[in-house]
Amino acid sequence: EIYFLVKNEEFRMHIEPGVVNGAKMALGYATAGVTFSFLAKVVWKHIKESGIASFIVKSILATIVIFSCFEILPHYPVGVSEVHLILGTTIFLIFGIAPAMVGLALGLLIQGIFFAPFDLPQYGINVTTLLASMMLLHFASKKIIPAKLAYKDISYIQLLKMSIIWEGSIVSWVAFWAFYGQGFGAENINSVLAFGSSYMLVVMIEPLIDLAVLSLVKAFYKGEDCNILFDKRLNNCRV
Repeated sequence: EIYFLVKNEEFRMHIEPGVVNGAKMALGYATAGVTFSFLAKVVWKHIKESGIASFIVKSILATIVIFSCFEILPHYPVGVSEVHLILGTTIFLIFGIAPAMVGLALGLLIQGIFFAPFDLPQYGINVTTLLASMMLLHFASKKIIPAKLAYKDISYIQLLKMSIIWEGSIVSWVAFWAFYGQGFGAENINSVLAFGSSYMLVVMIEPLIDLAVLSLVKAFYKGEDCNILFDKRLNNCRV
């Protein structure tokens, strides 16, 4: 989870009650609507290309990974929030953009329903942070990774660029919601800066995790035909 400190109270899970109030909440619902519109588009494309069974399997696996990131992996409070490893680049490379976005949305929703129901009113704000960051990663990857290069063969430098974009986008959205809801007081600014500078250390770790996962894929997935578990770009396989 990500913790926010507001009025000396500790809140769980991203943007909590008290950070964005009243009419300002409407922006979260609007931005969430935009991200879900994009999600619907990529889901439809994924199903047409890989089939609904593959989409369901990959979405379930992505949801399990994301939920584990929220609930199991270690996380440390810094500034306005908490440094947390959310393996966005990993699920994007392994499962594809549509299952990755579904996994983020469902993982967040499941945590809210079963572990933090008081977070649900802020779901639109929180899901925007994650899905908009994944959208940016998707578009940036088209520039970073050559069209004919399989994901399993990308370099550490390419992974580092993707991690910087993913983590940087999350930090930017968290900072936006913090300033949008709480203003530009000195304490809030210092807390946001402390959080951002510490969180960016994750960009050095995530590419190593991606390389390890991709190495495992290389060892066990050598065929040219698409696998129901993986995105077709992972091995540039035939549909």
